Amino acid sequence: MALKKKPVTGMKDILPREMELRQYVLSEIRRTYKEFGFTEIETPVVEHIENLLSKQGGDNEKLIFKVQKRGDKLESAFQSGDLYALADSGLRYDLTLPLSRFYSQNQAQLPSPFKALQIGPVFRADRPQKGRFREFVQCDIDIFGDGSNVAEIELILAISTLLNRIGFGEKYNFSIVINDREILRGMQAYAGFPADDFEKVCISLDKADKIGNDGVKAELLSLGYEESVIDKYQALLATIGTDAQDIRTLGEKLKDVLPESVTDNLATIVETVAAVKSVNVKVLFDPTLVRGMGYYTGPIFEIRAEGFSGSVGGGGRYDRMVGKFTGQDTPAVGFSIGFERIITIMLDADEKVPGEGTKVAFLLDKNLDRAKTAEAISEAMTRRLQGETVLVSRMNKNKKFQKEQLTSEGYTEFKEFYQDSLQ
Repeated sequence: MALKKKPVTGMKDILPREMELRQYVLSEIRRTYKEFGFTEIETPVVEHIENLLSKQGGDNEKLIFKVQKRGDKLESAFQSGDLYALADSGLRYDLTLPLSRFYSQNQAQLPSPFKALQIGPVFRADRPQKGRFREFVQCDIDIFGDGSNVAEIELILAISTLLNRIGFGEKYNFSIVINDREILRGMQAYAGFPADDFEKVCISLDKADKIGNDGVKAELLSLGYEESVIDKYQALLATIGTDAQDIRTLGEKLKDVLPESVTDNLATIVETVAAVKSVNVKVLFDPTLVRGMGYYTGPIFEIRAEGFSGSVGGGGRYDRMVGKFTGQDTPAVGFSIGFERIITIMLDADEKVPGEGTKVAFLLDKNLDRAKTAEAISEAMTRRLQGETVLVSRMNKNKKFQKEQLTSEGYTEFKEFYQDSLQ
């Protein structure tokens, strides 16, 4: 039986053109975040199943690739008849949970606050679609030990600096939308939704961009909520704008159900980022922003780009996750760019890696003798030492097609070597 050539569903092979672009973006990520004081760490792709199923990851916990027990432990699990006991670990669905475990284990050896950069593959048994895979790379920056809004401001400025460097400011007019989970709670309390139903109501509210306000209302009615409560919530939404003053105005309306410090904190983040004129960034308040992860406790944010549906990154504050490991809560906030989605956008736009040097192809005729071959390779080495990219290859029979392929890979100069002369 012939082996299968295609990768497993939801996974993909990466061709040279894309790989070059990926490496460029990754190099800019590392360069930019290092300038902001982030240090790179790494965690294993396999995580304890108890951690992955700790009700921190929202719907992603339904998408875990589980790893079966081995040997006698697997046999014992089969004999028990408990299918849920077959796995003792799984592939991580994001980088935040493993990072929190890492910090809990190693915080005595780390500075405070600790600014972490983590880049690596994550896995979700999701339905594959354009820009969404079952294995994909995440690039996260997180700050542990800083409960002030300086942490959020630094994250937003770092992300914005990166996006501008790779062309998203000029070409895709990105914006960062911001909200706070406590504002969501306050708005629901103001309207009259039961406090215990917070997550349940959020799931419906988060669908507004897909099914519209009428669709959200219909869904909430079907869940048994009173129409007057839903109407009060949606009427409140209709009065809210997108700037810092709108956040403060909302705080006035919610003063009986929400501490003023919450809206003041969020407005200050927006105002401070706007005051940094050296970075091109728009930060907009969006009271409908929910973010699906169950671990968020405060400000949340999302990156949106013109011409691309859905977000291209997001994050938020998760002050209680470290406490799940240590028993003592630690301030923590993180931001992740949608690396795969950004690469998809750039590939679709046929983006080129900027600042590349000359790429030269030396094509050697098949009749070239040893001395002439050595002469050609010596010249290639000289030019490589001068910083040029030089490909040395035998000349194909269909030379025209060979050159077309090399041109598509960015080669702009060709030199052909024959036995009788150098051309």
